[in-house]
Amino acid sequence: MSDLLTERTAARPNHRQEEAVRAKGVSVRRKRAVTLGRSLAGLLTLALVWETAPRLGLVDAYFIPPLHVVLQTWWEMVTSGELWRHVSASLVRSAVGFGLAIVLAIPLGAAIAWYRPVREFSTPVLEIFRNTAALAILPVFILLLGIGETSKVAIVLYACFFPILLSTISGVASVDVQLLRTARVLGLSPVETFRKVVFPAAVPTIFTGIRISGAAAILVLIAAEMIGATAGLGFLINYAQFNFLIPTMYAAIITTSAIGVGVNYGLVALERRFSRWRA
Repeated sequence: MSDLLTERTAARPNHRQEEAVRAKGVSVRRKRAVTLGRSLAGLLTLALVWETAPRLGLVDAYFIPPLHVVLQTWWEMVTSGELWRHVSASLVRSAVGFGLAIVLAIPLGAAIAWYRPVREFSTPVLEIFRNTAALAILPVFILLLGIGETSKVAIVLYACFFPILLSTISGVASVDVQLLRTARVLGLSPVETFRKVVFPAAVPTIFTGIRISGAAAILVLIAAEMIGATAGLGFLINYAQFNFLIPTMYAAIITTSAIGVGVNYGLVALERRFSRWRA
C-alpha cells in the first residue's frame, strides 16, 4: 500500500508538468493565431482602402484604379503566361547574383574577421564600397559588361555582397571570448574552433546581412531592369508606365512586393532552422 501511495505521489508532479507544457503550447498557438489575425486585418484594411478610395473620388481612378481592376489584370497576365515570363527572368537574375554574393562574401568575411591585421587593413576599403550605392555605379557595369544579363547579375552581386560580408565580419569578430577560451581548454584546433564554436555563434548576425541582401537583390534588380532590358518585372513596370497601362503597372508592383515578402519569410525560416540551438 505504501508503495502504491509513493508511486502516485511521484506521478503527480509529472502530471502537473504535462499540464503546464500543454497550457504553454495552447498559449503559444493562441498568440500565433492572434498575430496572424491582426496581420490579415491589416492587409484587408489596406485592400478596402485601395478599393473604396477611387470609387469615392478620393483619388483619381485613372491613375489609381480600384483594387479589383488591378487584380483582374493580374489574373489575365497569369493565365496568358506573360507575367511568368517577366517573373522568371527577374528571379533567375536575382537568384544568381544573390547566390554568388553568399558564396563569396561569407568565406571572405570569415577570413577577414579571423585575422585581425587583415581586418584592419581591409576595413576602410570595404567601408568606401559599402557606402557607394549600387545604382550609382550601374553605368560603370553597363560600360564594362554591356546591357545584357551579365551587367544585371553583377549589379545584384555588388548590392548583396557587402551587407553579407560586413555582417559576417561583425558576427565572427564579436564572438564571446569565453567561448573561445572554452574551446582552447577543450583542446580544439583553430579549424575545429571556427567550425564548431565561432561560425554557429555568428550565424544570427550573418543572417541579418543575408536578409538585407535578399531585399536588395529584388529592389536593385528592378531598377536595373528599367535600363536596357526586354524582360523582367522592372522592364514591365517601366513599359506599362510609359504606355499608360496603369493596371498592368500596379499588377507588376504587387507581384514585386509579394516576391520580396516571400523571400524575407523564407530567409527567416531558414535562419530559425540554422539557429535551433538558441534559446
